Amino acid sequence: MGIKILGTGMYLPEKVVTNEDFTKIVDTSDEWITKRTGIKRRHISQGEYTWVMGLKAATSAIKNAKINPLEIDMIIVTTISADFAYPSMANVIQGKLGANNAFGIDICCACAGFVYGLDMAQRYINTDSDINNVLIVSSENVTKTVDYTDRSTCVLFGDGAGAVVVTRGENQAYSYLGADGTGAELLYAHLYPANNGFTDENVALENSKAFPNETGRYMYMEGQDVYKFAISAMPYAMEKACEKAGLKPKDLDCIIPHQANIRIIETAAKRMNVDMDKVFVNIQDTGNISSACIPVCLTQLLEQGKIKSGDKVGMVGFGSGLIYGAIVITV
Repeated sequence: MGIKILGTGMYLPEKVVTNEDFTKIVDTSDEWITKRTGIKRRHISQGEYTWVMGLKAATSAIKNAKINPLEIDMIIVTTISADFAYPSMANVIQGKLGANNAFGIDICCACAGFVYGLDMAQRYINTDSDINNVLIVSSENVTKTVDYTDRSTCVLFGDGAGAVVVTRGENQAYSYLGADGTGAELLYAHLYPANNGFTDENVALENSKAFPNETGRYMYMEGQDVYKFAISAMPYAMEKACEKAGLKPKDLDCIIPHQANIRIIETAAKRMNVDMDKVFVNIQDTGNISSACIPVCLTQLLEQGKIKSGDKVGMVGFGSGLIYGAIVITV
């Protein structure tokens, strides 16, 4: 038993911020950003909630799947930038869609979130006869975690959402998931401090030493260390997933990598012995939108006719955690 894709959808905010726009707020240049990242522009929320973007992508995916929201049995939302500590975004989106027969959960698997969500969808479909159609929504408002005085990080990120409806199919998806929690402090953003009416400040201070780089609510990233992790973890995960499928990465019709940095993508492709003409890249137009990168790329590929039914597609991501994962699926 496996899964097949019924429909995909995406949403990118109308506001587009170019590299030239960044020169007005930080000491940078279009040449500096483009050379180091491959990014030229990115879509940025101007107050749109994460769930709103996710709902728009989900609505499009359901329309393309030609099903009724009541036919959805499960909703998986992947995000690192939810609007609420509770309730889950999956429940919010379920209510707004009118998908009354679905249950839902949120997962926080950083930029590999969509790969994890697709793996989870297959496992639920294959082990529970009551689950036939799963909606995966990857929606990210990453820019609200970014310090716009830090030129090394603020130019990298955009916002947006992608969604996919999957159902039972004849072709199994093969995945490989992993993590290295020893690198958790290399990329993170705080949520709430441990603080209540009985807080002992000395205890709180001692606990905070585990993540000593205090950035308030903003993202902290050790860029070079994350880069080194990514160029090893991405090809490793893709090769292991392909091994399960009886393939090599070069046998795939298309590879969709997480869109973090063009140098990472090119280095990973080289290590996999894959030509870049098989690797889909849209980072120049979207920047890094965390877990939404891969489903947005998948939607664009299908809309542009660059992949067709029967093609074998590899998707691979990495991110905060440090986490990584790859999946091979027949579209």
